[in-house]
Amino acid sequence: MQWSSIWLSISNARISYLMKCLSENTLAAKNNDKDFVVFDHVQKSYDGEVLVVKDLNLNIAKGEFLTLLGPSGSGKTTCLMMLAGFETATNGDIRLDGNPINNIPPHKRGIGMVFQNYALFPHMTVGENLSFPLEVRKMGKSEREEKVKHALDMVQMGDFAGRRPAQLSGGQQQRIALARALVFNPQLVLMDEPLGALDKQLREHMQYEIKHLHENLGITVVYVTHDQSEALTMSDRVAVFEDGRIQQLSSPDALYERPENSFVAQFIGENNKLVGQVDSIKGKVASVKLDNGKKVESLAVNCGKVGSRTTLSIRPERVKLGGTKTKNTTDAVVKELIYLGDHIRCRMEVHGNDEFIVKVPNSAGHKHLVKGEKTSVTWAKEDCRALDA
Repeated sequence: MQWSSIWLSISNARISYLMKCLSENTLAAKNNDKDFVVFDHVQKSYDGEVLVVKDLNLNIAKGEFLTLLGPSGSGKTTCLMMLAGFETATNGDIRLDGNPINNIPPHKRGIGMVFQNYALFPHMTVGENLSFPLEVRKMGKSEREEKVKHALDMVQMGDFAGRRPAQLSGGQQQRIALARALVFNPQLVLMDEPLGALDKQLREHMQYEIKHLHENLGITVVYVTHDQSEALTMSDRVAVFEDGRIQQLSSPDALYERPENSFVAQFIGENNKLVGQVDSIKGKVASVKLDNGKKVESLAVNCGKVGSRTTLSIRPERVKLGGTKTKNTTDAVVKELIYLGDHIRCRMEVHGNDEFIVKVPNSAGHKHLVKGEKTSVTWAKEDCRALDA
């Protein structure tokens, strides 16, 4: 009985140890999924003096669609090129699936890439273009043919394998470029403004196609654009760049509804600005004295302390004509009316700002305005954010 008890204790200890190891391995795998792509204190300078990317820290989860959004010169494309291996980081580490890749050449990183100009070989057929990255990887002919067919079917271009790029439209060429990036089953696909050369209707259609492919294949996508509608439509998260830094990293709805500073508020969507000084702060509500002497209430988001200058951010669709009078109700003068089908874009003068925009729905029950008319507007304090000046 004594030996049986000893062996039972040893067996239980072994089981506990194995369960602990399994739990630790599972946790490590989950953490690797969260940190599939990591930028760790990454900096980039071309001349050794001016940093175009400043201390970038960014974690991208496996299967995520992340968009790098910002104006020209903000550093977003440089970050993508460092991840692809076409640029080297001046300082810091870049890791892919837990492995450092700073010193690994582009063709050995296993990353798919889609460029704005498609970068298709003009002397090759569509099938040969797709087969090329597979040949580089020493793949057999039968396997290559199978993968090429599968990739073309994914982008609905199965009947075009024998054509050359010059025989295709812009949208068709973009589909082929996308198929070539996916043909070798990469875990990560990078896209550098891939829809910039397409017309508006085709661009919107391709946005949905790329998003659906991402969802169906479960691949990780890092997408660069300066088009905010693309970013909001397609992304799981958006990193807004300015001056080599991420200004805000959020989901599309949080980015639009809850901007954290005045740059993000102005860059994402249409935005009304009113400038003033913080008069008082009670809890989450700031009373702001505008430059015309009037006071309004807003959410105290990033406005500093009492006496600080602040910029108020209000989305046009949050402004109401007339309605119940509140502390934010004020007089307005209609300066311009533009008919846009589903709504009327009304430019008004509000608190001395004659670029104040109100979106009036084109539906029954809404007031019909005329240019030069005097009216009143209001907004909830929850829809007005006090940000940095």
